[in-house]
Amino acid sequence: MRFTPLIGILIFISAAVAAPKPAADDKPGPPTRAELLKSQNNLKQIVLAIINSSDTNRGVMPSDIRSADGKALLSWRVAILPYIEEVELYKQFKMNEAWDSDSNKKLIEKMPKLYAPIRVKAKAGETFYQVFTGDQLLFGPKAVTKYPASITDGTSNTGLVFEAGDPVIWTKPADLVYDAKKDLPKLGGLFDGVCQVGLCDGSVMRIKKDSDMEQLRALITPRGGEILDLDKLRAK
Repeated sequence: MRFTPLIGILIFISAAVAAPKPAADDKPGPPTRAELLKSQNNLKQIVLAIINSSDTNRGVMPSDIRSADGKALLSWRVAILPYIEEVELYKQFKMNEAWDSDSNKKLIEKMPKLYAPIRVKAKAGETFYQVFTGDQLLFGPKAVTKYPASITDGTSNTGLVFEAGDPVIWTKPADLVYDAKKDLPKLGGLFDGVCQVGLCDGSVMRIKKDSDMEQLRALITPRGGEILDLDKLRAK
């Protein structure tokens, strides 16, 4: 049987329409062990940098870099650069200027690999590694915190760095805002179903995204005095 040119064209068009979309358009499958471990290692290094910074500064934990009048200029992620072997990058920042000033804005693209997203797409210079800020927390405009003295709930019972639900520019003083009277911000933007948390003792815990809210709040607050049941949070 012979095909005419017109029939051949129609067959080609039909096949193209019926063809599956490229794999790049598909949603990623479950995270691999290697991907989870990579983010886990990132979290451990970030927490360790915070702890080392605290030790160097007589226990005072790092915070957003602020102006004389208290305005947040640069993120704590910039403040800990010397503790993640990024001293030269740290020296390039204008500490008395905002993250989006002409000088500092040029450094966004130089984000350390330690802060880079894993397996998900984000804009250049964005990170999912964030802390909770708010009253009575370890970070925030009114936080005067010493490590570990201020963490009365225990370092192994208090979350420090979280995989947030949405990314932020790494130099921008923007993180997860905590309000005891409002719903918690979305977590776990890197992996389906789970969120990894760097605890104040330097360990990393994998929690369920649908964790018990009261238990999750207990994990976030460093001195709330709650009874924390980690088994209600931990992902299998």
